Amino acid sequence: MRRSWWPLAAITLGNFMLLIDVTIVNTALPQVARGLDASFTSLQWVMDIYALALAALLMVAGSAADLFGRRRLYLVGLAVFAISSLVCGLAPDAGVLIAARAVQGVGAAAMFATNTPLLMATYSGRDRGIAFGVWGGTSGAAAAVGPVLGGVLTEYVDWRAIFLVNLPLTAIAVWITVRSIEESRGAAGVRIDLPGAASFTVCTGALTYGLMRGGEEGWADTGTVTALVTAAVALVAFVLLERGKRQPLLDLGLMRRPTFAVLMAAALLLQAAAFPYLTYAGLWLQSVLGMSPVQAGLAVTPMAGVSLVVGAAGGRLLDRVAPGRALGGGLLLVGTGALVNAAMVTPDADWTAFVPGLALAGVGIGLAMPVLVSAALGSAPPERAGMASGAVNTFRQMGYALGIAVLGTVFATRVRDMVDSGDTVPARAAGQAAEAISGGHADAVIAAAPPARADAARALVHESFAAGLDRICVIAGIAALAAGLLVLAVVRGGPGGTPPKPTPEKSPPEPVHA
Repeated sequence: MRRSWWPLAAITLGNFMLLIDVTIVNTALPQVARGLDASFTSLQWVMDIYALALAALLMVAGSAADLFGRRRLYLVGLAVFAISSLVCGLAPDAGVLIAARAVQGVGAAAMFATNTPLLMATYSGRDRGIAFGVWGGTSGAAAAVGPVLGGVLTEYVDWRAIFLVNLPLTAIAVWITVRSIEESRGAAGVRIDLPGAASFTVCTGALTYGLMRGGEEGWADTGTVTALVTAAVALVAFVLLERGKRQPLLDLGLMRRPTFAVLMAAALLLQAAAFPYLTYAGLWLQSVLGMSPVQAGLAVTPMAGVSLVVGAAGGRLLDRVAPGRALGGGLLLVGTGALVNAAMVTPDADWTAFVPGLALAGVGIGLAMPVLVSAALGSAPPERAGMASGAVNTFRQMGYALGIAVLGTVFATRVRDMVDSGDTVPARAAGQAAEAISGGHADAVIAAAPPARADAARALVHESFAAGLDRICVIAGIAALAAGLLVLAVVRGGPGGTPPKPTPEKSPPEPVHA
């Protein structure tokens, strides 16, 4: 490797780590549940809190990078990511693991927000195009490798290794960054919108907590109502704080542009519909079908593998297609794939039932993801390019976090209803049985049944889990189809995400935040 490509190596390594940690946990969830005696809600938070912290802090991290230095913040992010990964790997209980995952998300936000500005500051001309191509390729590779790597480490080492493996990788990234990347900053006078960041964080956190608690304790529960009201108040505060501010966290004027607003909704719904239900599919593959972590990881790779191939092979073609068509068509395929999954997963199904739907959704992701950011940039003024890029990635991570919360609540409710409606489990133990099935302890429900009822208990596990998967796949499919139709109706523009009538650029664009 030429010396000039060392900065690219450091940045892509950090990008690969922070993205792979979104999916690497999926195949380890049953082992985490058993090792820490974690509940279903705890497993949701293990998955969700990382994406939530990443989404809540991504835009403010971009402003901090411009103010304090992108290289400096990237190094801080790597250090925070490494330390929190160590705590995750040594966590004695679910509470510590969830807290460490939140801090890990903070480090990931600092890393993600500085990726593209560092690449833009380091490379120019043809080298910049190559650098961004490699960087984008690692994003797809992380999605494809995550479940398999998580399965390998969980099966042959221990579930804690999925976090501890980050330590040597972050050390390498820090060493290369210190030796090869020069410091860069944004324009003078940049300020961090702390009130906006605080209200946005409270809103997303309270909303996610309220959605999860509502599924567990009921929607009339005091804690649920308090959390949802807090989220609404924080949202109103965020809007009031951002109006008229010279350097807002998010220029609300952009949201008055129909195309930009629809693209933000598409980013949120694409992420919410395409990926979160794989978390519960992973539990099904291992706790119900009895697959090993490696087998479960391989079983869900058709989506990531196909999306990577389609995105790479179709790159040149997509440059000649209007972004609304590629994004809208991709969302329709994602939705269709989810509905195919809903139709194929039955109590008697095996892992192959998921393959057609995952492959179809993978084609949709491969079409939609590459044009999403470019379409958002094309729908915003040039001087708001950095904000538009940060916003679209924030909405993507919010989509994943909210998708885990909403689909998890629906899944657990459906499983509980199936258990309550049968006579296999005594009424007094139905709640515990439903919690055990949802949380990856299906074998415990079968083992606890009297020998004469073992077959009935096994049938209940298969039926309730299939019913839960069916319900969340239908919801994901409908959400993606609705988003696809909305995009096709509203988003216009020329090939590659350029607006139909480009506005002459009057000032240099802001650095593009991740």
